[in-house]
Amino acid sequence: MKGTEHFKNVIQNYLDERAQYDELFAENYRKKDKDMDSCIQYILNTVKQSGCNGFADDEIYSMAVHFFDEDNIDIGSPINAHVVVNQVVELTAEEKAQAHREAMQRAQEEAYRKMTQPTKKKAKTTVDATLQPSLFDL
Repeated sequence: MKGTEHFKNVIQNYLDERAQYDELFAENYRKKDKDMDSCIQYILNTVKQSGCNGFADDEIYSMAVHFFDEDNIDIGSPINAHVVVNQVVELTAEEKAQAHREAMQRAQEEAYRKMTQPTKKKAKTTVDATLQPSLFDL
């Protein structure tokens, strides 16, 4: 069972940081019979059992903490999964300029396509006056 390495690193960084300021958790985090691969396997199985497709970061972190806090915990069977971690991506000035050029090019192409398309005339619909009586006919 391997979650993506990035996912594993994000969880491990959180747990390392938490162990620095939470002495009770630090003791549980150093247990010899617990490791990060088993923790990731436990998280993936818990997520799978829930049937949900998305979780807040804090929910996943609490699953990891729970794994290390509990002595007798069933980690489940190995799962082959690709985990996506949401992160803010910082672009360089050059990447931003390139993205701006590409967006402008797409906008120009779209505007040109709209201008060169032939306009479609709407078919006139005629309403048959005999189908619906007026108030004055009664």
